[in-house]
Amino acid sequence: MTIATIDPDAEPVAARSQDDYFAIAEKNLPGGGLGGYALPDDLRYIIRRGEGSRVQATDGRWFIDYIGGAGANIIGHSHPAVVEAITERTAEGLHFFAILNDAALELSEKLVEHIPCAEKIVFTTTGSEATFFAMRIARAATGREKVLKFEGAYHGTHDYAAISLFPKAAANYPVGSVDTGGMPEAVKGTVLVAPYNDLDTVERIVAEAKDELAAIIVEPVQRIIFPEPGFLAGLREICDRHGIVLIFDEVVTGFRLGLGGGQGRFGVTPDLASFGKIVGGGGPLGCVAGKAELLDRCDPKRKGEPGYAFINGTLHGNPLASVAGLATIGVLEEEGFHDDLFAKSERLKTLLQEVLDRRGVPAICAGRDSFWQILFTPREPRNQIDILAGDSARMRKLDLGLIRRGISILPGTRRFVASVNTEEDFALTAEALDGACKALG
Repeated sequence: MTIATIDPDAEPVAARSQDDYFAIAEKNLPGGGLGGYALPDDLRYIIRRGEGSRVQATDGRWFIDYIGGAGANIIGHSHPAVVEAITERTAEGLHFFAILNDAALELSEKLVEHIPCAEKIVFTTTGSEATFFAMRIARAATGREKVLKFEGAYHGTHDYAAISLFPKAAANYPVGSVDTGGMPEAVKGTVLVAPYNDLDTVERIVAEAKDELAAIIVEPVQRIIFPEPGFLAGLREICDRHGIVLIFDEVVTGFRLGLGGGQGRFGVTPDLASFGKIVGGGGPLGCVAGKAELLDRCDPKRKGEPGYAFINGTLHGNPLASVAGLATIGVLEEEGFHDDLFAKSERLKTLLQEVLDRRGVPAICAGRDSFWQILFTPREPRNQIDILAGDSARMRKLDLGLIRRGISILPGTRRFVASVNTEEDFALTAEALDGACKALG
């Protein structure tokens, strides 16, 4: 299994040529891609399969994968435990609706066991749904409309999340930038924005809007930015003081920073938390976890009552995603799993920083635990504005150089180490970075 640059003439492994698939994409998909990401035409590839830490394109080339399903594939692609669980369950029914199923119940039991804030949970289909529903529950519970989020934070694609996702400059806090057309004017005024790791600005905004604020939503780790000591605890204290619901967006950090996610890692318990990705083993499943008094507002027996929060979805509690999630969490529960994962990540970061330093490239391999990203900044960023101050053009050129050399990443975004990554992966990644640095000039 050799990576793309070593075997550029690999034999195709799909029924059609890669060019045929590109033609289909151009005809049927806006921009010829999936969602909000697009690679340059000369670097695009079509994935045929994933195995362990690598993905294979339809033209036969292998790439070392650090996209990892946007963080969902913490145990790699096609892990035997997950494949076995899904295969067995497939013969027993792919999907039900509304009626309880055993797999979803067993997963709910496991989630409540591990998530510190989880007295109860409600299932969702995606992480975007999970943040959207968490905000709805907070509004229903408080009778207030506004939510405070942090500049550059990604909470999904719904209207309440699509504000200050991709800022070009510091906001006029608490007014954020709107990142999509089609957003009602009424929505824009309900989302306030503050810089991450800045409690003073949060205090100022809350002092002015406390009677209107339903929730503060925060990622325990925002993109590649880790919280400064006291930041999350400070948010907890502010919310307690003003009767505001504290929401952790753990769609990425949940089960990746440990079985207790960001809550366990940093010792701060929110009122509600949103999950996705790992909880469904990469399948279509997420959840909102939290205090029973908040989650009970979703009880269908309360329909018609003031403060009832309606939550429903066709795929909520899907049995295939549930058994995939159970199998994945079972692997994560093995002794030393996260310690080994974090050690691997540090090994990779060390190798990559050595390459950058040797080549005289003024960049850092940022991140901790199983997150990494190469930034053209002098130090680890404390907020989104620090990242914006870096050399984004050179960062993109370097990222594209890595893709050209067989490393599967998305330019300008964080990357994920999986438990199945090997020393060979890391050596080849360092080799690819060396070539990309040389080409950078």
